[in-house]
Amino acid sequence: QVQLVESGGGLVQAGDSLKLSCTTSRRTFSSKAMGWFRQAPGKDREFVASISSTGSVTNYADSAKGRFTISRDDGKNTVYLQMNSLKPEDTAVYYCAAGSWTSSRSSFYNYWGQGTQVTVSS
Repeated sequence: QVQLVESGGGLVQAGDSLKLSCTTSRRTFSSKAMGWFRQAPGKDREFVASISSTGSVTNYADSAKGRFTISRDDGKNTVYLQMNSLKPEDTAVYYCAAGSWTSSRSSFYNYWGQGTQVTVSS
C-alpha cells in the first residue's frame, strides 16, 4: 500500500502563515507528480497546487496564486505547501495526493493522504 502522511495544519489568525508537509515512500515520491487539494464544509474538494515529478512544473489555483508555494524535497521524500496571508476562506481539510500527471482534476491522482485541518480565524 502507498501511504501519504500530512502534517502542519492548525489554528491560526487571518494573515498568518502555515507550512504543510506530506511524506511518502522514496519510490512513490520519485515517480509521481504531487498535488494539494482541500475540502471545506459543504463544498466539493478543490484543487490548490501541483508539482511535477521533477519539480520543474508547478500549477496553482487562482485562489492560491501569489500566496501559496508548492515545493518538493527529493532527499526527504516530502512535498510542502507554504501558505502565506491566510484568509478565513482557506479553512478546510487539506489533502496530499500522488499521481502520474500533474493535474487540477482529482481523478488523475491515485493515492491520497488522510488530510490535515487548517482553520483560519478572522
